[in-house]
Amino acid sequence: MTRGRAGGVGPAAQQQMSTGPTKYRALLALVVAAIVALSTAIYVGVGSDHGLRNRNALGDGRAPHNSAAPASTGTWVGTWSASPSAAEPGTEATGMADRSVRNVVHTSVGGTSARVTLSNLYGQSPLNITRATIAVSAGSGTAAALADTMRQLTFSGGPTVVIPPGRQVMSDAVQVVVPHDSDVLITTYTPTSSGPVTYHRHARQISYVAQGDVTQDATGTPYTERTGSWRYLTALDLLSNESDGTVVVLGDSLTDGITSTPDTNSRWTDVLSDRLRAQIAAGRDLPRYSVVNQGISGNQVLADGLGRPADNPSGLNRFGRDVLERTNVKVVVIDLGVNDILRNPRLADPNAIIAGLRTMVGQAHARGVKVVGATLMPFYGHRGYTEAREAVRQTINAQIRAGRVYDAVADFDRALRDPYDPRRLRTDYDSGDHLHPSDKGYARMAESFDLETLKGSAPAEL
Repeated sequence: MTRGRAGGVGPAAQQQMSTGPTKYRALLALVVAAIVALSTAIYVGVGSDHGLRNRNALGDGRAPHNSAAPASTGTWVGTWSASPSAAEPGTEATGMADRSVRNVVHTSVGGTSARVTLSNLYGQSPLNITRATIAVSAGSGTAAALADTMRQLTFSGGPTVVIPPGRQVMSDAVQVVVPHDSDVLITTYTPTSSGPVTYHRHARQISYVAQGDVTQDATGTPYTERTGSWRYLTALDLLSNESDGTVVVLGDSLTDGITSTPDTNSRWTDVLSDRLRAQIAAGRDLPRYSVVNQGISGNQVLADGLGRPADNPSGLNRFGRDVLERTNVKVVVIDLGVNDILRNPRLADPNAIIAGLRTMVGQAHARGVKVVGATLMPFYGHRGYTEAREAVRQTINAQIRAGRVYDAVADFDRALRDPYDPRRLRTDYDSGDHLHPSDKGYARMAESFDLETLKGSAPAEL
């Protein structure tokens, strides 16, 4: 006789209670498995294309995909930049009205999201950009893009932007995988004239122009006009896991790479970037920095060019914008002073040049930025050479080598001069004009640069 006291449980009831939790656990396991599978599918669906969501060739009229919020982690750094150098001659009346400008630029580091800076510094009326895109180039020497990398750029969430005269704007961030040491296409379309076009004259890189709004075209076919200048574009930043900061190189034609072979990225700053990356990959303890080039041919420490705003603004004039406003700048390298000597109708005052250089160093230190400075290279044989000007160069170099100007020194003079006649460039480092290096000379500049000087920060101000 089975007792049925209150609270008692018979054998059948006990068996049912013991199997209940098992069924519940099995059901719970199925639910959890379903959730995990769904989450995995979503993750793989997003992650497998690395954010490159749009796979069409953009020939069907659809706008390229734009993903404004960076999905990955990293550090924002400059991967490329160029200083606005002047108002482009011949553009005063029509500017680039009803034309697509496809700038080709080269990266020093890679990243997973991008943003660009556009300038209307020399414009005399508002610059109305109604569409802009970014894409990874399909290869060297082409206006064609890898179609699955084409992205529409936005500005404060919208596809259009109006840039007032004398101003610049930065786009929103867009997800796109950009490899290091690659060409990137940034294309803008403006329907109306803004007056003089803000440009960087000596790009040493071929870019392209097309009629009408073909910013989204990935084939490159409409881009039949070629140009050796960059227009409107002054910076490309990337969200990068490859870099922790930016090295900004401020200079003149020697940094602009005026005699380097076009479309080969043979400026000394390009070689420096490659060398730094290779040394880090080899295990050397060096800062992970990108390198951007702020050289302007003919640039001086002290004197501006003509116009308002000045064409070819002096190093002192542009230091805040072109150096300190660059993204996440850690070190600045200054290679200026030769044009102050050569372009001065009277004999240049070395003390005034040194004072100008020290002023820039002080501005950098106030922002915690370290400064490496270059000695001035020889120019015997150049049409501007005189013994008096050579004496000014030697005086400035003596102050630099003595540590009275910069935190550290890149002795380009010693690296490239002829050992049998230190007043001139070594023959194989000379492009032929006795002032600018050959490709081999530019490479020698980068090879002689002591990468250890990139370590550390600005000295503490007492």
